Amino acid sequence: SSCDPALRPIIRRRARSLPTSPERRRAVHCQLPECQSRMNRVRFADALGLELTEVKVFQTGEDPSIPLHVLSRLSINSDLWYSNSDLEFTMQCLVPDFQQPADCIDFSSRLQEQQVCLERVTSSDLGLSGTIQVRNVAFEKRVSVRYTFDQWQSLHEVCARWHHSIPEKNGQDQADVFTFFLPVPPFLLQLCSLVQFAARYQVNGQEYWDNNRGRNYTLTCRTHPLKMPRECQESWIHFI
Repeated sequence: SSCDPALRPIIRRRARSLPTSPERRRAVHCQLPECQSRMNRVRFADALGLELTEVKVFQTGEDPSIPLHVLSRLSINSDLWYSNSDLEFTMQCLVPDFQQPADCIDFSSRLQEQQVCLERVTSSDLGLSGTIQVRNVAFEKRVSVRYTFDQWQSLHEVCARWHHSIPEKNGQDQADVFTFFLPVPPFLLQLCSLVQFAARYQVNGQEYWDNNRGRNYTLTCRTHPLKMPRECQESWIHFI
C-alpha cells in the first residue's frame, strides 16, 4: 500500500460565460405575463423612423443573380403546370436477361440438384439485391456471390447473409435463405453494359455453384420508360 500514489482531490471548475447586460438579467428573471409580452415583441428600425443598417441600390440592367438549380426547378415546375398530359421520362437501369428462378416450375428440382439456387434479384440506382436458397446440409456454411462488370476480365465477390430458414415441406429438405447486395457504381450504368454473377455455396468442405446452367446470370443496362400521373406531379416537384 505504500507504493500507491497519493490521492489528490478533483477540482471542478464552473464554465464561464460572457457577461450579460442588466436589461438581459432582468428579462431572464422576470416571469410576469407583461414581461413575457415585452420580451417577444419585435420592432424594425424603419418602422421607428431610424436609418437602416445597409441599403442596396440596383442599377438599370443589374439583375439579382439566381442559382442555376433554382432556375431549373422553376422551369420544370412551369412545364408541368401547363402540361395536361402525364409526365413521361426514361431512366437507365439494369434489367435481368433471365426469368426469375423462383418463378420457374423447376426451381425445387434445381435446388435439390445444385444444393444452391438463386431465388430472385432486383435492381436499383445503388446496385443489385437478391436472395439465394441453399439446402441445409450442415449448420456451418458460407454463401457468396461472384460478379464482374467486364466479361470476367476482373471479378469481385461479396458474402451473403443468412435471412431465415424454410422448414421441411412436401418431402423437401429444410432450406436456408441468404440475402446479398452487389454495389454498382453509377458510371457503369451505360447503355448495353453488363453485370454477370454466379452464386457460390461452401459447406462440409465441398463447393457448389449456381451459374444459370453455365450461362451465368446476366443483367443488361437498358432504358426504362416511366409515366407519372398528373395528380402526382406536384408531389414529385417537392421531392426533387
